[in-house]
Amino acid sequence: MTELRIRAATPEDLDTVLAFWKVAAEGTSISDDRGGVERLVARDPEALILAERGGELAGTVIAGFDGWRCHLYRLAVHPDHRRQGIASALLAAAEERFVTLGGRRADAMVLTDNETAHHAWGAAGYAPEEQWRRWVKPLID
Repeated sequence: MTELRIRAATPEDLDTVLAFWKVAAEGTSISDDRGGVERLVARDPEALILAERGGELAGTVIAGFDGWRCHLYRLAVHPDHRRQGIASALLAAAEERFVTLGGRRADAMVLTDNETAHHAWGAAGYAPEEQWRRWVKPLID
């Protein structure tokens, strides 16, 4: 099996990442466009973490840190590469980033109906906090 390479995304990766999410990620986000991902990488060049195997994108995670809290988004592994430790490697890289930045606890955005994700996050040591709900307000139409 080809070695797994973990690295931060560059602006040159963004079209590949957006196409990858259409295949590997569950659900869509208002930020899943070129402009949204460009802003992410421009603001925090280390936040979008990629896993590559054999020169191909195999997984992603966004590890955002606002100086106070650590947030995980878009953990996605290509269906052909699941159950091979890629999500674990991505989360280890994200958690290492958070610790280096002074983070104390990470939280993850996980779709309520994504049972596969629930198992993966649970196996990685994450658990839901049922007392919290996400409240959102779109800022654009």
